[in-house]
Amino acid sequence: MQMTDRDFVMGIDSHVNELQYKNRVYTKTGYIIWENGRRTGLLHYSVLWDNLPFLNLIYVAEPHRNQGIGSRALKLWEEDMKAQGYKMVLLSTQVDENAQHLYRKSGYIDCGALLMNGTPFEQPMEMFMRKTL
Repeated sequence: MQMTDRDFVMGIDSHVNELQYKNRVYTKTGYIIWENGRRTGLLHYSVLWDNLPFLNLIYVAEPHRNQGIGSRALKLWEEDMKAQGYKMVLLSTQVDENAQHLYRKSGYIDCGALLMNGTPFEQPMEMFMRKTL
């Protein structure tokens, strides 16, 4: 991810502000997913407890879904994390989202959940999944 990708990323990820975007570029925790010379999605992660990469977001634009692009991007991210010396990765998805099927096919297993009922962040249960690299 580079500063020139700003409009593309900001058009997809409504949770990121200018400072956070600049931080993703500086820390190299954001990736643009390219297919046939075109931007087709993005991936962003953070590192929990200084040793556990957590996938915050993987997004593939609708016209490019179900073509293996997300699976390939996930695999490349995992390889990058392994090359950096990490032993395991973590991600989450809401229980009503289809992404959990991609993650399971990619070797992730359930490892916990979070309920946000009665909070300003109320949503369906967030399911956490892990994969040993």
